[in-house]
Amino acid sequence: MSAVLLPLADDGRLATALATRLGARVGTLRWTRFPDAESLIAIDPSVDGADVVLVASLNRPDDKALALRFAADTARELGARSVGLVAPYLAYMRQDRRFHPGEAVSARAFARFLDESVDWLVTVDPHLHRIKALGRVFRIPADCVSAAAPIAGWIRDHVEQPLLIGPDEESAQWVERMASAAGASYELLRKVRHGPTDVEVSLPDVRRLRGRTPVLVDDIVSTGKTMCAVLEHLHGRCEPAICVVIHPLFVGDAFESLYRAGAGLVVSTDSIPHSSNAIRLDEPIAAAVAARLAATSIEIGP
Repeated sequence: MSAVLLPLADDGRLATALATRLGARVGTLRWTRFPDAESLIAIDPSVDGADVVLVASLNRPDDKALALRFAADTARELGARSVGLVAPYLAYMRQDRRFHPGEAVSARAFARFLDESVDWLVTVDPHLHRIKALGRVFRIPADCVSAAAPIAGWIRDHVEQPLLIGPDEESAQWVERMASAAGASYELLRKVRHGPTDVEVSLPDVRRLRGRTPVLVDDIVSTGKTMCAVLEHLHGRCEPAICVVIHPLFVGDAFESLYRAGAGLVVSTDSIPHSSNAIRLDEPIAAAVAARLAATSIEIGP
């Protein structure tokens, strides 16, 4: 397997960890911004005949997407055998239908953009609602890695008598997997979103938390308002809650607001680099990438 990993600057640590597990090398991807806001992308020129893997979590997608497209096109021009993308956080999946007349269905439009840019995609727990699988919107192979096992391992090692609390019914599948792997019970809340920052959420039964530590788990925390509402309800009524986040977007002061609302600890996976990262995903991501590279090799042939 001849693979070269090309990370955007923020994703260098993940690329290095993946390269170690894959026996691959990390190449350079330089992104220069000009005063007029145009970009110049320059990649490692030694990619002829290699399987190139771009590594970039897609928070701030409007900034990153075009740079990745330029990098993918350049890799092909320089002779790369294939070009894949590891995007632990996959943006734009939440806008999966036209909620008001004239709106773009961003999930489908962004999927088409990536279809045209790379040969395959590996991501972590994409935020899917009405679209039940990435294969419904992507033409390229798109593999989903689950963060359930690494999160469950962290909970087992760090939390006594946990009770997992999921944000809504749609989280049932992955919260149940985490709870089962951690040997813990779980509860699901009900959430009604009235707007981008206006969310109404049901509250957990405090009686179930006697002698237990509440562990609030969510796949994405952006403004943090939903989690803060639950934290404020629990504050002073049970052990300080622990917040576990798969994709820590943490817009503005969202991270600090969780502590102000009563969180005892906030941790996240390293799907997006942040000071709260405590749960590593390189092992399951590397396994998915290795399988995809092997499949690509079979498809292309020797």
